[in-house]
Amino acid sequence: MVDCEVYQPWDKDLQALRDRAHQLARKYNQTCDKAVLKDLLGCEPENLYIEAPFFCDYGCNIEFGKNVYMNFNCVILDCAKVKIGDNTFFGPNCQIYTPCHPLDAQTRNKAVEWAEPITIGNNCWIGGSVVILPDVTIGDNCVIGAGSVVTKDIPPNSVAVGNPCKVIRTLEN
Repeated sequence: MVDCEVYQPWDKDLQALRDRAHQLARKYNQTCDKAVLKDLLGCEPENLYIEAPFFCDYGCNIEFGKNVYMNFNCVILDCAKVKIGDNTFFGPNCQIYTPCHPLDAQTRNKAVEWAEPITIGNNCWIGGSVVILPDVTIGDNCVIGAGSVVTKDIPPNSVAVGNPCKVIRTLEN
């Protein structure tokens, strides 16, 4: 799955891993206990703050840099690796999706999918209600405007907005 190969999401081992992550996320959402978050993620990133509620599929496939802030109601479907750089901030209701589904209905009905990684660079600001789709890289120092749907890579030092998200300005360092 994390190698971008086709898999069956209802595999009993994957379902058990998701069930564990969902239980830990529920517990975190009720308590905001950093120990629960550490158990969910499998590590304790430096100065990570996630407002509850927070939702993810597995947790262990998310790599947070230092000084990351996620506002309320963010979702990370981490069937593939999700890397989030240092000093990156998320507005409320952000959605990060790595799973991909077949376009053909007959194939899709066979309950198979694959996942593509997402990378978000250092020093980024992801506005509220942004959706980031599979196989996207957002470069360092980017600002993604609220409500954007990021379908393609965004180069470093960019302000990008819209659906689909497009670069409207380059930032100077």
